Amino acid sequence: MLVQVEAVGRIADGRVTVRVRSDVGAAVAFWCGGPTGVGREHHVEWTVEEEVTWGGNTRPATSFCAGVDDEKEDDRIVFRGRLGLTGDGGATLEVGGAHILFDLADPPPSTAVDGTWVEISVERNSVSLWPYLL
Repeated sequence: MLVQVEAVGRIADGRVTVRVRSDVGAAVAFWCGGPTGVGREHHVEWTVEEEVTWGGNTRPATSFCAGVDDEKEDDRIVFRGRLGLTGDGGATLEVGGAHILFDLADPPPSTAVDGTWVEISVERNSVSLWPYLL
C-alpha cells in the first residue's frame, strides 16, 4: 500500500510512531523504517500482532469499501476489507490492494467466507509499518 508518512513522535521504549495517509484512510502506527523515511511516500507492509476474534475484534462491515481509520478514544485502528481464509489457521484482509495477515484465535463462523467484508479493530500498539521498495 502506498502511504504518505508523517512524523508523530516517540514512545517511552524509543520506538517511533508515524501518522500515515493513504487512499483508504489514515492511522498512527509504529514505524519500522529509517528516520529518513519520514515525510515521504512509501509502499508499506502492515504487520498486526493481534489475533482475529469473531464477535470480539472482528465483525461484519457496515460499509463495502476498504478503510483504515483511527479510533482515537479507544487507541485502536480499524481495518475494513475483504476477508480471505488461508486454510492453515490464518486469514488475510485485503485493504486497498494490500493484504494484511492475521492469525485466528478460534475457527471462523460458517458465515465468514472468502470475500466477506469485515472490520477488524486492533490495539494500536500491535500494528507496525514496514517500508519496502518495488
